[in-house]
Amino acid sequence: MNGRPQIEPDAAASAPDVIGVERSEGPAVAALLAVGIGAFVLGLLTTLAEASTTIRDWLQLTDAVGPLSGKTTFAVIAWLIAWGGLHLALRERARLTTGVLVTTGVLLAAGLLGTFPVFFELFASE
Repeated sequence: MNGRPQIEPDAAASAPDVIGVERSEGPAVAALLAVGIGAFVLGLLTTLAEASTTIRDWLQLTDAVGPLSGKTTFAVIAWLIAWGGLHLALRERARLTTGVLVTTGVLLAAGLLGTFPVFFELFASE
């Protein structure tokens, strides 16, 4: 023998080959991008509710909470739909992180901007 341990054929066939295997980043980047989309929808709805009384009234799902109830409900729905759709579309893809991180950052920044009173009051309907 050459001093190496002998591996039985069945054990070698079932051993995972981790060298050179690329892991899919799809589910992770789908979750990140969905967060950005949800935040953007919240900022957009906040600004639109300030700009239009029709939209503000439409977003008022309950009188106790006011239009915030619709803003948050529709933002969560957008997040869930985006997450599910992106997960299905990207689940087998690898190497997506850089572009998705930039896109998510832009969407988060835009969504955050849309929730600041200094910004959305610029669009207030008089």
